[in-house]
Amino acid sequence: MQDIIQREIIINASQQRIYAAIADAQQVVKWFPETIEGNYEVGDQPIFGFGEHGRNQVAIVDAKPFEYFAYRWVPGANNFIGDVMSVPHTLVEFNIKWESENSCKVTLTESGFSSLSVEMKQAAFEQNSGGWDFMLGCLANYFTAV
Repeated sequence: MQDIIQREIIINASQQRIYAAIADAQQVVKWFPETIEGNYEVGDQPIFGFGEHGRNQVAIVDAKPFEYFAYRWVPGANNFIGDVMSVPHTLVEFNIKWESENSCKVTLTESGFSSLSVEMKQAAFEQNSGGWDFMLGCLANYFTAV
């Protein structure tokens, strides 16, 4: 069983704009969760709303403006509301690297699937593997729409 999902995408935008799209609650809801309840800041545990797909609490663990943003969540657990750090979870990391004038590489890494329950890990890995392909496409499309 693989423990890590990693995807890379080139986006024609500055590091500042890409970081804002990932780390600013008002922008991230335009391409990823439909809603965010609570503070979307390091140390907080806001709730991502995914419409008919449920709500999941996340723990924002790190943010380095324009380069890195990370949170922990319980993949495959529709409607997980509670202390993310108290149960098996994965780490989702966004790394943003300058490539050329107005172009950056975004690397998405989700790790920690081996810490999940036997019943959950394979399905969560498969669901998120395809899900991140779709969501990174949504992120890229966000920059063609603005």
